[in-house]
Amino acid sequence: MNFFKLKREAFSMFTAIIVIVLMSSVSVLVMSVSGKIVKETTAQYRQEQAVLLANSYTEYAVMAVTANDRNGSNCLRTISGMVGESDIGYTIDVEIAYIGTTSEVGDCENIRILSEDVTNTNTPLTIIVDAYVKYKDLENTSSVLDIVYHRRTVQKI
Repeated sequence: MNFFKLKREAFSMFTAIIVIVLMSSVSVLVMSVSGKIVKETTAQYRQEQAVLLANSYTEYAVMAVTANDRNGSNCLRTISGMVGESDIGYTIDVEIAYIGTTSEVGDCENIRILSEDVTNTNTPLTIIVDAYVKYKDLENTSSVLDIVYHRRTVQKI
């Protein structure tokens, strides 16, 4: 009788070891998948923030051009900004180019892309706004290159 009791205890021990190994394998799989989901969500969030910042700075550039006196000595060419901390934040650079007649472009004539050939009396001034949003990949710290989101907008003023 003692022999059968020993076999049953050995079988229970073997079953417990198998269950523990299976449960640990499943938990490792769950942790791996959740880590990948967190990385992907972070990347999507940062990219969406870059899109929103580019849209905001484009609208700000349009507003700044309409408020700026182009016939004075201060031609609005670039707008720069920083959102967040320098190592994990966003760097925004906006470049503005003008399309229009000399009377509309004023002192910004040297950065004019196209002249009066493409304008008419209803739309004498058009601007091209290039917004560049740069940010670092937080997961890949070995990369020295920034991720850059670019948005180009052509806006009639």
